[in-house]
Amino acid sequence: MALEEQCSAPPRWQAISVTHVEFPEGDLTGKLLAYISLLPVAILVGFVTLIVFKRELHTISFFTGVLLNEGVNWVLKHILREPRPCAGSHTTVYAEYGMPSNHSQLIWFFVVYFFLFLYLRMHQTNNARCVDLLWRHVLSIVLLGMASSVSYSRVYLLYHTWSQVFYGAVTGSTMAIIWFFFTQEVLTPLFPKIAAWPISEYFLVRDTSLIPNILWFEYTVTRSEARNRQRKLGTKLQ
Repeated sequence: MALEEQCSAPPRWQAISVTHVEFPEGDLTGKLLAYISLLPVAILVGFVTLIVFKRELHTISFFTGVLLNEGVNWVLKHILREPRPCAGSHTTVYAEYGMPSNHSQLIWFFVVYFFLFLYLRMHQTNNARCVDLLWRHVLSIVLLGMASSVSYSRVYLLYHTWSQVFYGAVTGSTMAIIWFFFTQEVLTPLFPKIAAWPISEYFLVRDTSLIPNILWFEYTVTRSEARNRQRKLGTKLQ
């Protein structure tokens, strides 16, 4: 159905509670896409959770890039001032303008940055190279599908046009590339100094940029510490 026809006969909208994301009443596909369009919100919540519990400098830098990307989106929207499709069809819209799509720009920033992190930042492990590359490829395909689904959902639900979603994706991807290499070339060499600041030590902020596989490192250290404590406990009980 053409956009003009959809706007001339807009569907009855039903909102997901709390979030106010609307989908056509009785449309199961629209309802699924409405939930998918909430993925950027889940990403923001995930960032805050990781920062609170991990306090790792690269994660903080990644999140800073996300916030900067959001700022660029706000500026572009108020410069271009392009309205959303079917203006007034949705009862709750948090931003008047639609160019570029905020959701599309955020999700593509996250995905492209993650691509670069997976293939350029993470070190290869010689003992499991094939398996290591396989899970990176699978994860990349999943992330690509996620970003495409979020972008499509914004058009399907009449929040944005195809051009608004496309330019949001281009802007987000460009911002991700710039911020990734800025982080790698400028910020990462400063991380050891930042981690040594008294305020960083007070809040337990850490730099793990020199550790090839942080997941494996944390697993082995935790397992070793648990075994040591178990042996000491067993010695006391004897």
